[in-house]
Amino acid sequence: MALKPLNNIWIRRQQCPCGDWKCYIRLEEDESTITKSEIESTPTPTSQYDTVFTPYVGQIFTTDDEAFEYYSTFARKSGFSIRKARSTESQNLGVYRRDFVCYRSGFNQPRKKANVEHPRERKSVRCGCDGKLYLTKEVVDGVSHWYVSQFSNVHNHELLEDDQVRLLPAYRKIQQSDQERILLLSKAGFPVNRIVKLLELEKGVVSGQLPFIEKDVRNFVRACKKSVQENDAFMTEKRESDTLELLECCKGLAERDMDFVYDCTSDENQKVENIAWAYGDSVRGYSLFGDVVVFDTSYRSVPYGLLLGVFFGIDNNGKAMLLGCVLLQDESCRSFTWALQTFVRFMRGRHPQTILTDIDTGLKDAIAREMPNTNHVVFMSHIVSKLASWFSQTLGSHNEEFRAGFDMLCRAGNVDEFEQQWDLLVTRFGLVPDRHAALLYSCRASWLPCCIREHFVAQTMTSEFNLSIDSFLKRVVDGATCMQLLLEEVSAAASLAKQILPRFTYPSLKTCMPMEDHARGILTPYAFSVLQNEMVLSVQYAVAEMANGPFIVHHYKKMEGECCVIWNPENEEIQCSCKEFEHSGILCRHTLRVLTVKNCFHIPEQYFLLRWRQESPHVATENQNGQGIGDDSAQTFHSLTETLLTESMISKDRLDYANQELSLLIDRVRNTAPANCLYQP
Repeated sequence: MALKPLNNIWIRRQQCPCGDWKCYIRLEEDESTITKSEIESTPTPTSQYDTVFTPYVGQIFTTDDEAFEYYSTFARKSGFSIRKARSTESQNLGVYRRDFVCYRSGFNQPRKKANVEHPRERKSVRCGCDGKLYLTKEVVDGVSHWYVSQFSNVHNHELLEDDQVRLLPAYRKIQQSDQERILLLSKAGFPVNRIVKLLELEKGVVSGQLPFIEKDVRNFVRACKKSVQENDAFMTEKRESDTLELLECCKGLAERDMDFVYDCTSDENQKVENIAWAYGDSVRGYSLFGDVVVFDTSYRSVPYGLLLGVFFGIDNNGKAMLLGCVLLQDESCRSFTWALQTFVRFMRGRHPQTILTDIDTGLKDAIAREMPNTNHVVFMSHIVSKLASWFSQTLGSHNEEFRAGFDMLCRAGNVDEFEQQWDLLVTRFGLVPDRHAALLYSCRASWLPCCIREHFVAQTMTSEFNLSIDSFLKRVVDGATCMQLLLEEVSAAASLAKQILPRFTYPSLKTCMPMEDHARGILTPYAFSVLQNEMVLSVQYAVAEMANGPFIVHHYKKMEGECCVIWNPENEEIQCSCKEFEHSGILCRHTLRVLTVKNCFHIPEQYFLLRWRQESPHVATENQNGQGIGDDSAQTFHSLTETLLTESMISKDRLDYANQELSLLIDRVRNTAPANCLYQP
């Protein structure tokens, strides 16, 4: 069976996380979403002719297709449609005559009635209309062109208005993006009438204003049903063979690269279910910046029926770094549990401090089980992008009002305030029994700003970081047209990200504060630019010292949103109620303002996190030529320590023994006089 080649097997994940398998979402930023204005302005395929005049005898066209498009555009604007009628050909010229006629031209020939009790009587639209355009081909000096030999614009029927002519079969088109959406909803069990209603809602058009009608959707689903069934059987076989080839690629890569790791699971029939892999650079990068992990599950493959999960970290320059990849057979808690277990094993048993994901009940349960001491944070942007799909149909014209109320809800100062506002919001809009509202409430501890402020996320929630992740993923999915290429595309994207890594330069000093110059000598250019921005904004804040010690800091124009800062000069400890340092590892404008008022010319050392510093003790020192000193020795030592850690994690007895022996070994190393220093100060 010949099938159309797969140009792109990856699409945005559309299964709703509410748990209802029939519920699908369309993200607000989805590029395939068509607005109402686009529907109204482009009900038919676009034409190259902006202005079309009445055709005339002698008019010349380069090809017959060009003439048909011109006549079709003229007909569309005049209130009728056309069809191709007779064509005439010869041995020398080939086809040398084309007849295009009005869709109501001619008469239907009587058909032999079927031998049934109540045959259907279909009324023909043909009424012998004389509207026509005849073309004749002419060859001059070896160059062929077509000219209009006959034309008639006389019609014996009423011409239609624009809102009626768009419903003619010639102009009712289902675009590619709508076809994919219709098939997806049909496969999920949606009846045709509900599919049409949902498309109208998603596109924001009134009933009956789609560029196609319910009959077209029904015919499209019926025509695709057989081919879909055949394609499903073919893809099942293709998935099995391609996953085996992917495993062979992983095996070959592991033989060439000792640091490459991979794993998979199989079902009772020994068919591959899930696959995971990680590169040596990813494991080493995790040892430096594994405090925060982003687990992206935005893409899935409909032909292969697999979900693509990618683990990312953030380096000290604020750039996304690849940590690992998984292919999962479904979106269940069981599959996510295996993915997390395998990832932690690849990373030598170390759990991240925080993991950021999309909202998903299965993933939430898996994280709680496998990473009980890890903070789970859900991207607010992912939640906001789903609100329209969740509530627009239920709320109708009140949707915008609900969004405004939800935005206010997100600014709640504490959980108690949120609880009160939430009850009022869902009661006001009748969302108490809504499953999506229940999902939001059950996951509130992972997305509510007042709940996650104390969770360290570095700078992973910034738009710049999310753009770097999207860029990486699009580069991968656009090139991975089959399973075997996925491994190559991921590796190539990771290598390209390292090759094009820009050389960060420090911004010039802006405040002339001694603290600014002090921070510039410690932080990376990226971290310094973030801190510098806070310093610049800090001068807009007023400080009031309370009698009992705390400082109240507020904007000089805005009295709301004031923060409480506590400064302990003896221990050089400072805390702010906004929790920005706990959240990102960068001091906020409120604390910087208090330090300035208290005549502090240097930021206390403990507020320069190792992950944001220029020189970390974990990073290998480089000589002036940019080559690592003692690379061979360091690589051998690194390999030994990895083996020791892997073997020690097998049992508690082994771990206790390793800790005891390592303590003795460290004492011996410290007592050994350095003869030849590998690293020069």
